[in-house]
Amino acid sequence: MSPRLEALPHRRVLTLPTTPSAVRTARETAERSLTEWGINPRHPAIGPALLILSELVTNSVRHAAVLSPQMTVIYAAGEDCLALAVHDRHPYQPLLYGAIGGPGTGTRGLAIVMELTLGLGGTAVVRGDADGRGKSIWITLPL
Repeated sequence: MSPRLEALPHRRVLTLPTTPSAVRTARETAERSLTEWGINPRHPAIGPALLILSELVTNSVRHAAVLSPQMTVIYAAGEDCLALAVHDRHPYQPLLYGAIGGPGTGTRGLAIVMELTLGLGGTAVVRGDADGRGKSIWITLPL
């Protein structure tokens, strides 16, 4: 699955302060957006997608807030694809596929993200900002 994200007909961008309340706001916005876009909230990918989103936003709150007072959450969807991204201005780029390392790696949240993403047949990628001072984590899931 490698749809061109620019081609997805539904898109929403949300800028939030990098504070704990962002987790709830990002999740509620995702739920509203998916409903507006006609995506069945009982689709098997939706529950895991909301958990993935919550984990990614939580990571920005916990680890990036000191350098990134705001984060951007991007939601996009098409007939057979859902894409989620969280962007912050902290330079650290986690190794997503290394997150499935087990206990003691300090990456439990990312391990959950990756297990859910891969289990659903999705993809994950970290894209660094051109200036090296931030990154986006993109998750795509089949619908």
